[in-house]
Amino acid sequence: MTIQMVHRFRGFLPVVVDVETGGFNAATDALLEIAAVMIEIDPAGSLRRGESHSFHVQPFAGANIEPAALAVTGIDPYHPLRPAIPERDALQRIFREVRAGVRATNCRRAVLVGHNAAFDLGFLNAAVARTDMRRNPFHPFSCFDTATLAGVALGQTVLAKAAVVAELDWDPASAHSARYDAERTAELFCQIANASRDSYLRAEERARRLGWIEPAIPVSDADAEGADPA
Repeated sequence: MTIQMVHRFRGFLPVVVDVETGGFNAATDALLEIAAVMIEIDPAGSLRRGESHSFHVQPFAGANIEPAALAVTGIDPYHPLRPAIPERDALQRIFREVRAGVRATNCRRAVLVGHNAAFDLGFLNAAVARTDMRRNPFHPFSCFDTATLAGVALGQTVLAKAAVVAELDWDPASAHSARYDAERTAELFCQIANASRDSYLRAEERARRLGWIEPAIPVSDADAEGADPA
């Protein structure tokens, strides 16, 4: 039986997002890096990491940047060789790729996957509001949290430890780069989801008997841009 992405997550396309920031407050602290990793599916229903899209981001005007945050990430926001672009440009480029993925899979919209996903979603939503972006393909409040999934499946909630016990590659020197962390998070998400494939197939069969699963309907650009928040 062929498994389609549109059915695997109830019409949502999972996209892994990681951000590096100037602190913990999404309303006041700078967004410094953002990465998005697409998730793909094969006909047997196995998920795999797809393309990565990542950008260095210029701090918005008046942004707060905590020295302690920079000590962790190693980012120098104002280094003359740092290829940073404005927030709006970074969001537009990532959203363009995500919308294309939503259309290609006949999904209704994207759902953010992150490790402690509420943090990443909070900074994403704050940047969307700050830049007045009107074409956000992500669900505004739902997300898939790999810290929770890893806690249940692996007994670990720290990304580095979850990756190690899952026998994924982990390079401490590369951690706290948005792209690196997003790619490891994507691999962790795929591994946990693939391990639950049989459970999903049983549940999908029950859903079909209940009449909950209907043929996929191609979506328009407007649909992919997030008209339906449900």
